[in-house]
Amino acid sequence: MALRDTSPPEGAGPVPTRTAPLDPTDRARLLAGEHHDPHAVLGAHPVPGGVVFRALRPFARAVSVVVDGAPVPLGSEGDGFFSAVLPLDAVPAYTLRVAYDDGPEQETHDPYRFLPALGELDLHLVREGRHEELWTALGARPMTHQGVAGTRFTVWAPNARGVRVTGDFCCWDGTAFPMRSMGASGVWELFLPGIGEGARYKFEITSRHGGRFLKADPMARRAEVPPDTASIVHVSRYEWGDADWLAHRGEVPVHEAPFSVYEVHLPSWRPGLTYRELAAELPGYVKELGFTHVEFMPVAHHPFSGSWGYQITGFYAPTARLGSPDDLKYLIDALHREGIGVIMDWVPAHFPKDDWALARFDGDPLYEPGDARRAEHPDWGTFEFDLGRTEVRNFLVANATYWCEEFHIDGLRVDAVASMLYLDYSRDSGQWSPNVYGGREDLDAVAFLQEMNATVYRRNPGVVTIAEESTAWDGVTRPTDSGGLGFGLKWNMGWMHDSLQYMSHEPVHRKYHHHEMTFAMVYAYSENYVLPISHDEVVHGKQALVSKMPGDWWQQRADHRAYLGFMWSHPGKQLLFMGQEFAQGAEWSEAQGPDWWLLDPAYGAEADHRGVRDLVRDLNAVYRATPALWQRDTDPAGFRWVACDAAEDNVYAFLRFAADGAPLLAVSNFSPVVRHDYALPVGDEVTAWQEVLNTDAARYGGGGVTCPDPVKPEDGRIRLTLPPLATVWLTPAV
Repeated sequence: MALRDTSPPEGAGPVPTRTAPLDPTDRARLLAGEHHDPHAVLGAHPVPGGVVFRALRPFARAVSVVVDGAPVPLGSEGDGFFSAVLPLDAVPAYTLRVAYDDGPEQETHDPYRFLPALGELDLHLVREGRHEELWTALGARPMTHQGVAGTRFTVWAPNARGVRVTGDFCCWDGTAFPMRSMGASGVWELFLPGIGEGARYKFEITSRHGGRFLKADPMARRAEVPPDTASIVHVSRYEWGDADWLAHRGEVPVHEAPFSVYEVHLPSWRPGLTYRELAAELPGYVKELGFTHVEFMPVAHHPFSGSWGYQITGFYAPTARLGSPDDLKYLIDALHREGIGVIMDWVPAHFPKDDWALARFDGDPLYEPGDARRAEHPDWGTFEFDLGRTEVRNFLVANATYWCEEFHIDGLRVDAVASMLYLDYSRDSGQWSPNVYGGREDLDAVAFLQEMNATVYRRNPGVVTIAEESTAWDGVTRPTDSGGLGFGLKWNMGWMHDSLQYMSHEPVHRKYHHHEMTFAMVYAYSENYVLPISHDEVVHGKQALVSKMPGDWWQQRADHRAYLGFMWSHPGKQLLFMGQEFAQGAEWSEAQGPDWWLLDPAYGAEADHRGVRDLVRDLNAVYRATPALWQRDTDPAGFRWVACDAAEDNVYAFLRFAADGAPLLAVSNFSPVVRHDYALPVGDEVTAWQEVLNTDAARYGGGGVTCPDPVKPEDGRIRLTLPPLATVWLTPAV
């Protein structure tokens, strides 16, 4: 092509010398979404005779390059490609002016004139699987880059042939925005100028097999309300007010502190309330009842509400059903201001198969193992994480600390730990392969849990991690440097199962199951335990706590109260699911939530339900004021049986001791008869015992068989009148 006279008319920019058609291979790869380095061919580049400007703008009528304020038209090459060579000595600062048939011209910065907005250190840490703040490197991050405001999009997709950004800002056609591969890291990057907070987006991935599909951002910090599935560019503007809480929360180790947890499913606690509306009600309610912590069932983004949050598609985004990420921060801040810690259920064991989310993310198994026998979780129809892959482990370890650091979460209760630890979990012979030592332990999962715990504790003083682990795995709460998994606490599933089994029997039969209430003390000090009566125990036909009890309604409520008294005095921390604090009789429903109407005086609730709620309030009040009940939970010297073999009487009695030796005597009578003048060998160290709590008190709905006067021991024994189906606490009389 011959060069034209390039002398521009007065006031005009440089005159194009020619178009510069793309190499057919590059052209085809760009149109197919398969180009790994679009910045090498799009944008502005020196060529013989000047600088070539090339843009890919599908459906545009015309594109001009603006240099020094003067627009110069680019020639159309078809399929949305526009180019021209301008007689310039160097690549100038420039913008693009794009015209469409249905609107005015738009002037914008060219994404392909920008250098990478992700640094080498970030890429190195991603490759190594050691980026502890991964959320700052991957995902959509609004920023100013080379003096221009926009959003940096980054995604890990190492098997992809090409990746493009698409969203509401391009009518969901990603052709114009192919991303560049950042080499061996497997990360793809593109800075889009002018795109900011609130933009909806996905990644359009072309797999190495030729398939093309849209994926939500695994690192998205905000997501659309289901059933919509796009990710949303997010900037947090929340200003925290809990600095004092964070500074002091770790002053006493959790296993030596009072720890009483109210478990909540936020969408159904008060159905219809947003995060901010919950902040006006939940903190006050929890504080009135005296719980030290709330535990949120999973709040990470999940598409199906019926999963209760346990099938997560957006591990870095709170569920949008109740509001924005900053709204959730407002709720957590409100709880902290009332002195209440916040624990969050965290689910690293599996993820659902939704085709727009993590499953086969770049066309191949990526977050899940490539071995089909290991990929699927046999119980839940989901995928397991490939914990042997450093990048996947990094994704989860960073996620754990993300919630602690960005949302000020005080604890992570890790779901389904047992399913992670065993290669043969719910698998028959032939469906799993042993580890390198021939065992069934998943060594990758062990290493992951140790790394997660060590990282969370190192970076977040005062945070506690809690394992839902249902087997006898040794060392769940042992420090990682001693070979343990490194959790702070572990749910005592054995105590829960055995004690509920005992309570389900008619009192006349309980003597044959007496050991079910004592057996937990055989292993009570092998781990740091939480005693959980969680949501899992009050759904799917298991019945609400009060409905598990035998007998008529009065006996059921009495058993319920006695059981809570036994639970609160037993070594270990406590967790109680919402609705059980006022003896709701119906199973929990995520669609309906607790039956709050049961507390309405119009239904005669004072004795039936308000009384139980008042008992929970008083249990927590006495518990928090009595170090004997929590200070030595993990020390065998803090416990002594007084009566452990009174099977014929259905009676249990034990002493708890504080660090200074101050005792509390707990006595439970799980028979429906009053036991008069019942002798208990407590020793002579205490001159008189005073009743401080009695679950049979009339104000709780009981029969009012109480002991208002101090009781003095004779020959090392005290004689008490034990109320029926009740627990009594006594401390030294003042």
